Amino acid sequence: MLKDHSVQTKRHEQKTRTGRGTPRLMSAYHQALQARHYSQRTEKTYSRWVVRFLKHFQMKHPDEMAEKEINQYLTYLAVERKVGASTQNQALAALLFLYRQVLGREVGDLGEVIRARKSVRVPVVMTREEVRLVIDKMEGRSKLMVELLYGCGFRLTECLNLRVQDIDFRRNEIMIRKGKGNKDRRLMLPRSLKMSLAKHLQAVKQIHAADLKEGYGQVPLPGALDRKYVNASREWIWQWVFPQDRRWKNRDTGQQGRYHMDKSLLQRQVRRAVDKCSLSKPVSCHTFRHSFATHLLEGGHDIRTVQELLGHKDVKTTMIYTHVLNRGPAGVRSPLDEL
Repeated sequence: MLKDHSVQTKRHEQKTRTGRGTPRLMSAYHQALQARHYSQRTEKTYSRWVVRFLKHFQMKHPDEMAEKEINQYLTYLAVERKVGASTQNQALAALLFLYRQVLGREVGDLGEVIRARKSVRVPVVMTREEVRLVIDKMEGRSKLMVELLYGCGFRLTECLNLRVQDIDFRRNEIMIRKGKGNKDRRLMLPRSLKMSLAKHLQAVKQIHAADLKEGYGQVPLPGALDRKYVNASREWIWQWVFPQDRRWKNRDTGQQGRYHMDKSLLQRQVRRAVDKCSLSKPVSCHTFRHSFATHLLEGGHDIRTVQELLGHKDVKTTMIYTHVLNRGPAGVRSPLDEL
């Protein structure tokens, strides 16, 4: 009886200690990621994996766990959750960052981890005619954004994060800042979009002018620029190219501003346009990026050039589009047709 009471007391103390320590742990985790200039998206994703890892072991503090628990969790993801190889690797990276950069502990040999199988998926690609059909079913801001996704090979988040200063009409260039892998790159501005994009920015500038007149017009700035340049958040060059329709409002301070448009809005518009076209393939916003790369290769452009435009670290990633170019059975003439 005394032993059971002692065990219960120990568990209660452990639970209390963990409950109090977890917020501090996650705060330190966020600070470590920010100090190393990880993107907000990576910070959010990594943090989720740490929380899932802790919950899997009943919120046991990571100081009391090591290689054995990491092994068990990675195996659990592959066997029971049936995640893909990239997802399992992402979880491992998040946990390694926790132990090495936050707890200051080196992770040793993880032993025999059951690894998720890496699948080779051929990306869904539309024909030029299918791209035109979908774009024709769209209008306004959504149409312009999809034209940029296809015309420049943007990722959706890259399109949403565009600011006014990133567009150079004179040089026909668009700058992508802090794309995937925290890399900058330059892309061509399709000449066919210059007029519609300029007209769109005129409308955005009017909205910004109205916000300034009402005492607002602020946007969040990257890094510590808002502290270094106090008034920069109100300047035109820092405004989003595709701002949200309504200002956000802080109920405590009364402060208002605009963030960029939510990605779900464009995703719904694309889905509706695809449904109207009755296409027999799963098309998403990212499909336009796949189509951009494939059509460039079909047009005879060098794969290294396409790699740079897509922002791929390794040309092997870009090589996936050569599988699409291979027509496979469709390129073989059946002997029956020769009879």
